[in-house]
Amino acid sequence: MNSATPRAHRVVVIGGGPGGYEAALAAAQLGADATLIERSGVGGSAVLTDVVPSKSLIATAEAAQAIAEAADLGVRFTVTGDSGRAVRPDVLVNLAAVNERLLRLAKEQSHDMHETLKAAGVRIIAGEGRLDGPKRVIVSTGGAQPKDFDTLDAETVIVAVGAHPRELDSSKPDGERILTWKQLYNLDSVPEHLVVIGSGVTGAEFASAYASLGAKVTLVSSRDRVLPGEDADAADLLEEVFRKRGTTVLSNNRAQSVVRDGDVVKVTLGDGSILEASHCLVAVGSIPNTANLGLEAAGVELTASGHIPVNRVACTSVPGIYAVGDCSNAMPLASVASHQGRTAVFHALGDFAKPLDMRVVTSNIFTSPEIATVGTSELDVQNGEVAGVVYKLDLESNARAKMQGVTDGFIKLIAQPESGIVIGGVIVGPKASELILLISFAMEHRHTIDQLARSWSVYPSLAGAIVDAAKGMHTALRAQSAR
Repeated sequence: MNSATPRAHRVVVIGGGPGGYEAALAAAQLGADATLIERSGVGGSAVLTDVVPSKSLIATAEAAQAIAEAADLGVRFTVTGDSGRAVRPDVLVNLAAVNERLLRLAKEQSHDMHETLKAAGVRIIAGEGRLDGPKRVIVSTGGAQPKDFDTLDAETVIVAVGAHPRELDSSKPDGERILTWKQLYNLDSVPEHLVVIGSGVTGAEFASAYASLGAKVTLVSSRDRVLPGEDADAADLLEEVFRKRGTTVLSNNRAQSVVRDGDVVKVTLGDGSILEASHCLVAVGSIPNTANLGLEAAGVELTASGHIPVNRVACTSVPGIYAVGDCSNAMPLASVASHQGRTAVFHALGDFAKPLDMRVVTSNIFTSPEIATVGTSELDVQNGEVAGVVYKLDLESNARAKMQGVTDGFIKLIAQPESGIVIGGVIVGPKASELILLISFAMEHRHTIDQLARSWSVYPSLAGAIVDAAKGMHTALRAQSAR
């Protein structure tokens, strides 16, 4: 009788961002022999140079904006001048201190994640990994050869290598005046004039943040509005807020080139005009880090953009190889990457793997105001792709919003016409990222508008606006059925 202990299932994860971290942790928790290969630190760019630092910067921007708007609530900040009279002080932002804090927070978060993996029994290798066939990974640790290379055999390989900022040949970043979103944290003072090229999520978030921090901001959009892929009402409202707060939005315009002339950045637009500014942020999308990973040689299918097509449990075209996060063709959200990572491991190890359901995935844009969305969009309804009824309630009618001086925002609900089941929603306003959970929960459990309307919200509260919108939707549904 053979009493030898069965060898644990070997899982190798390449990349330690949110998806790779969750995959490695889940593998260890399920008893697998788990190895994580990460070159920059556990958490990857999401923790070290993207999500954690950017949202920390936005938190500072929100504080600065709150101070600037405090007078609307009857609060004024004053100092006593030489004449003995109260003088309104300037609100100054020490960006060097801000950036030092947010990078420290990012390192602390990375350290905490590293320790969690270590405690769970994950082997962590600081280096880069690439496939040598479907069941083998070659690791480079950057040391003197031949010790810098190691070979790992695996039953399961999970690729979680993320993405990096797309750069334009006509607008090469220099890390000082012409910047990608990874390089912004090197600044030691608020830019006098920041030109942001790109009106997607990244461009809009940083334009909003730096305007609140006191910079003059010009946003260049090649489309007819900011956030072209988002809810039209939300995008229009945000653009209105941008203009109201002094941000210049140049729609239907494209940056042809960005060059530096000393301390001046010159941005040439498609119409031939030239913008002069102190700094320029180039936010024109991301490129997956899938080059030189041996994916094609291992038989893994790639799209023309370099993304890895996966199914709802993160399987690639090769059995035993999974891909999660921004390097895959899934929605580029940290929450999606985390879900994919755990799902991939559960699937590989024969545990219950709940397939990713994009219909209930929430997303948020951390502008001021925030924009949160989930499920079916109003455009889907308008195009006839989904049968639905749309109801919108402005936040200015909400008592708590009035108390807080909130004038910009709304709740939008979308429901099936016959059953009244909630199938989508949009929230624009303070802490929309927190409030959207209520709509997502209703969708996950196929609750109806009437069930949502019967929920008990605190009075006064912003969450009460969701309940009020559901009550209004009840009437809209009745009117729809009477036609």
